[in-house]
Amino acid sequence: MKERIQKLLSRAGYGSRREIERLVEAGEILVNGRRAESGQAIDEHDQVTLRGQRLHLSSRLQATPKVLMYNKPAGEVCTQTDPEGRKTVFEALPPIRAGRWIMVGRLDINTDGLLLFTTDGELANKLMHPSSGIEREYATRVLGQVDNEMLIRLQEGVELDDGKANFLRIKDAGGEGANHWYHVVLAEGRNREVRRLWESQGVKVSRLIRVRYGNMDLPRYLRTGHHKELDVRELRKLYALVGMTFDDGSDFKPSANFKPAHAGSNRSGQARSGASSARAESRWDGGGNRSGMGKRPSPRGRG
Repeated sequence: MKERIQKLLSRAGYGSRREIERLVEAGEILVNGRRAESGQAIDEHDQVTLRGQRLHLSSRLQATPKVLMYNKPAGEVCTQTDPEGRKTVFEALPPIRAGRWIMVGRLDINTDGLLLFTTDGELANKLMHPSSGIEREYATRVLGQVDNEMLIRLQEGVELDDGKANFLRIKDAGGEGANHWYHVVLAEGRNREVRRLWESQGVKVSRLIRVRYGNMDLPRYLRTGHHKELDVRELRKLYALVGMTFDDGSDFKPSANFKPAHAGSNRSGQARSGASSARAESRWDGGGNRSGMGKRPSPRGRG
């Protein structure tokens, strides 16, 4: 069955739908010798070339998709190449025979923590798309005076340059002196959003670590600059989060009751996200280190 070119090439691992759209608009993709059009219907039997290279759609579509977790260190940039010669996150990833690594979202150069990479462009698209409402959780060290009213404002919403934004939840994670740690949760990935939200209140983020993306927690044992490949159980869990089936030859199917993972959309969703949040928090103490947080003081803000 024919599919839109963006969707099929994304499923085959040639990039996210947005990346494919840009390639089509730039005239870099040909279908059966003619310049491709946005939304054009194709199947794996069409002859598709990208920048003059024939794409092997059948073998790509039949390959088992892969997902990597990477613990990004501060100082690495989230691009394939960098004109300034800085180290990129892709340099640390293992080579792959079928497909290429597609980054799920990004972190700025000064942020540490969890990045996901996949060979499945459709999965990447769903994990990043705002309609999925996928939660991102960060351990945040804040420099400056924070009071309860500020935490309430940050959860009710403040105006930023690109519109209103808010944290879904804030948890006090302890700390001494001028620096204090908080766990904050968002359901979108706007540029530098965590830092800009805190800065809107006159305080500064002195360290930022992403500890969770959706239902994937940054593992306690995964050292900075290292990666791990998700096993079948983890892949099924991640695919089910966005209503997809991980096709490994089994009869596993996601729940028929799937709804997008908007935080607070229903009680079961809140329970799942709360449990995942608790698991992530248990791995990070108030100093940004992985450990239990049983001594964390009571939250000063809501949620």
